[in-house]
Amino acid sequence: MRFIRWISILAAPLLVAACFMEWIVVEGRGIVITGVDSGSMGLGKPGYMHIVLTAFFLVFSFIPRLWAKRWNLAVVALNIGWGLRNYFLIAICRGGECPEVKPGLWIVLACSLLMLFGSFFPDVRMDQPARKPGD
Repeated sequence: MRFIRWISILAAPLLVAACFMEWIVVEGRGIVITGVDSGSMGLGKPGYMHIVLTAFFLVFSFIPRLWAKRWNLAVVALNIGWGLRNYFLIAICRGGECPEVKPGLWIVLACSLLMLFGSFFPDVRMDQPARKPGD
């Protein structure tokens, strides 16, 4: 299962690139939303959170310690949660206008899932048996 680790590591830069792509287009108002620019929607810059979480994911992926793998799982869980939050906050029809979801948002969600699956199979070797308290 080591190949899934490398696939998830390769998905990380793709996720960062997808944050700069178009996520949503609202034709009626002429609004284009990307991960780093939400236009006049007042949603902030949701892609920056993905970029920060992806940086933590990459750092923790290359640290060969059990604590890093556990933190990595927490980071990617936050990342997928943030991606779902963005989808449900931005892509839902409101007031009779349904925005057009562009591939950038789908790439963010897919890469977040790949990173999550990659963190399920860490490459940690347990050479020594666990010590009991008091030994």
